[in-house]
Amino acid sequence: MGARPTLTIDAAMVRALELAARGPVHGPNPRVGAVLLGPAPRRSDSLPDAAAPGPVDASPRVVLAEGFHRGAGTLHAEAAALADARERGVDVRGATAVVTLEPCDHTGRTGPCAQALLDAGVAEVVYAVADPNPVAAGGGERLRAAGVRVAAGLREAEGERLLGPWLVAVRRGSPYVTLKLASTLDGRVAAADGTSQWITGPAAREHAHRVRAQVDAILVGTGTVVADDPSLTARTTSPASATVGPEPGLGEHQRLRVAGGVVGPEPGLAEHQPLRVVVGLRDLPPHVRLAPGGTWTDDGGGPVLHVRTHDVHAVLAELAAREVRHVLVEGGPGLATAFLAAGAVDEVHAYLAPVLLGAGLGAVGDLGVTTLAGAPRFVTHDVRRLGQDVLVVARTTPAVPSVPPAPDRFAHDLPAPGPPAPGGPARTPRTTHRTTLEQES
Repeated sequence: MGARPTLTIDAAMVRALELAARGPVHGPNPRVGAVLLGPAPRRSDSLPDAAAPGPVDASPRVVLAEGFHRGAGTLHAEAAALADARERGVDVRGATAVVTLEPCDHTGRTGPCAQALLDAGVAEVVYAVADPNPVAAGGGERLRAAGVRVAAGLREAEGERLLGPWLVAVRRGSPYVTLKLASTLDGRVAAADGTSQWITGPAAREHAHRVRAQVDAILVGTGTVVADDPSLTARTTSPASATVGPEPGLGEHQRLRVAGGVVGPEPGLAEHQPLRVVVGLRDLPPHVRLAPGGTWTDDGGGPVLHVRTHDVHAVLAELAAREVRHVLVEGGPGLATAFLAAGAVDEVHAYLAPVLLGAGLGAVGDLGVTTLAGAPRFVTHDVRRLGQDVLVVARTTPAVPSVPPAPDRFAHDLPAPGPPAPGGPARTPRTTHRTTLEQES
């Protein structure tokens, strides 16, 4: 039996970030990784209590165990690492726990991680990002109060980048909003006769489905449901037994597994299916798929929620109450206009096809902008070619500064946003113009 591997605390945090990235992007819980290291070789190497962010000792320590969170209802990362240690027959008393997020101090589906670390006899804890969730926060303080040495902020920027939309949503108390637009070069989403399928090509549409499989909810207006009768499922183009990916930019551990698909040319379903949300006042006609009792009940997709309001912020409040962290607004133009006018969009995915129509329905309606200086401005984060089409990803805040990648780290189809700039304003409406969600009702 060979010698156990060793890592410094900093290298263990890099490893913990790699582990965290294996967890699901979607869901109410954050992606978290944890590594348990052996005790400090010398007492002087131990971290001081409440150490400030910055360099930590560079002494290599034996790796005892590791773990990551696999989604709501499963073991948290710290508990998974402790379970790994038990399976290995390893004593973790006096160990250092290196975790990407502050250990929680909350009993939900599982017990508090801070208490689990205390019960195991862990002597030191180092974490990257403080837990912003008021329900779960406080683990660091509980550990300190019990005599555990705690240091926070190690590789904090990388930790925040990994947490992405979850971190923004929990800090703000409202879902992170990505707006999808698919249009011609001149901004049309349908021809003058109303035809719209398909403006973009297969590669762009496949990418859009991969994005669907990484969000918690998809929003459309009642007008789009009546006009297009969408299913709003997250589909793949591979047979049911296949694992799809990775697509360029999608990491090894974020492959989309098919569940319940059809063997052959028909698309299958991705393993994760987001909540399907219809927004608007009108009743849905019985013949459409998303109507009460419609075919959505047995199509393998997510549940359907009809939110009967024209108030964008009421919609987001309803979703926040359901622990939706990331919502994808897909259509149509009325809904897009309403969210933009309300200042409720964090990120735009604009799929542009090399097609010109000259007339027809525009991707966005009147935002009340009367002069160029008053136009909403976004920051370009990514530009990617998808077949004959182009995807532009733009955000309302500058992209997070680049950080050195770990050996097997990756960028996702949904690039992880950073938090608002320190001291920067919270997201606010860009215009006082009346929103146009009623166009979708």
